[in-house]
Amino acid sequence: MIQKPRFGTNDEANFFSCLKKRIDDYFKENQASKHANSRMFWKTFAMLSMYLVPYLLMLTGWLSVGGLILAVVVMAVGKAGIGMAVMHDANHGAYSSQKWLNVLMGNAYYLLGGSPSIWRIQHNVLHHTYTNVHEVDEDIETKFLLRLSPYADLKKIHRYQYIYAFPLYCLMTFSILFKDFVKVFRYRQYNLIDKKKSVWVDLGRELLVKTIYLFFMIGLPYICLDISLGAVILGFVSLHFIAGLILSVVFQLAHTVVETDHFAVEGQDNLENTWAIHQLKTTANFAPKNKFLNWYVGGLNFQVEHHLFPHICHIHYPKLACIVKQTAMEHGLPYHEQPTFMAALRSHIAMLKFLGKVKLSVS
Repeated sequence: MIQKPRFGTNDEANFFSCLKKRIDDYFKENQASKHANSRMFWKTFAMLSMYLVPYLLMLTGWLSVGGLILAVVVMAVGKAGIGMAVMHDANHGAYSSQKWLNVLMGNAYYLLGGSPSIWRIQHNVLHHTYTNVHEVDEDIETKFLLRLSPYADLKKIHRYQYIYAFPLYCLMTFSILFKDFVKVFRYRQYNLIDKKKSVWVDLGRELLVKTIYLFFMIGLPYICLDISLGAVILGFVSLHFIAGLILSVVFQLAHTVVETDHFAVEGQDNLENTWAIHQLKTTANFAPKNKFLNWYVGGLNFQVEHHLFPHICHIHYPKLACIVKQTAMEHGLPYHEQPTFMAALRSHIAMLKFLGKVKLSVS
């Protein structure tokens, strides 16, 4: 069973209750839904099209070698976009007030080779609840070459991780094809998966999902196209490398930067802050005025708003950000934000360097 630390309960200034009221008032005053609107529906169409249309064009055999390369790049951008801006909201229940639509859009993760149920445990339960908490937040638990927490074991090779981290980020989506099987066992051990079903049912589902995905991504192109199996596999790996790099960098700029805090506890010791204040301390926004990023990354550059209100569709975050920032400042709380993508990237690299040299002990 995973050791779940407890959050503090002392919020004398009533920060989160004040913030929730202001957010609710915003939607009431503007007579707006907290879920997707027409702009979100068009974005969904665009992301799915970037992924599926190049794939279908490739299967026709009409594309030249250059066209195939371009198709893979566009698919990778669409793949990452679906992950950030479509299935992400849906698996948080933020896409729609209708459960069936959230399930449908959340199942878009199957198109990427992943398992929505496994993702929800890792992301919604472990990451969103215990953000940047060593040995609980699995998004910062890499175990091997990367060190993303100052409380993790420090190895000599970590001194150079700011150099080799980015090639490793390319493996993010590719590793899903294998890690989901391991997570089935781990999450059952944590009692996060219903044990009434046999483990073989869960493993069989993952095997079926991965087999179908690999057939459509490797088998069908090989059958339809007059190219070698090696060329097909190269395209498949390239697709994952590009998408993995995009997704990893966007995530890291929101959590593994100089500005954000990290925590560690022994056993079930308390965390010092309430859940909401913990989210403020462990998340960071970046490039809030960059119109392209605001559209493409699914609100993940407004990570503060996302972590405080994951059930609100990201399409609203740019308007909510000023409310959250003002409320945090009024209560003397941090609101981490980098003005540009490059500033956030520099902060992430600086943090990788720090994590390659410094180890903190659990107090």
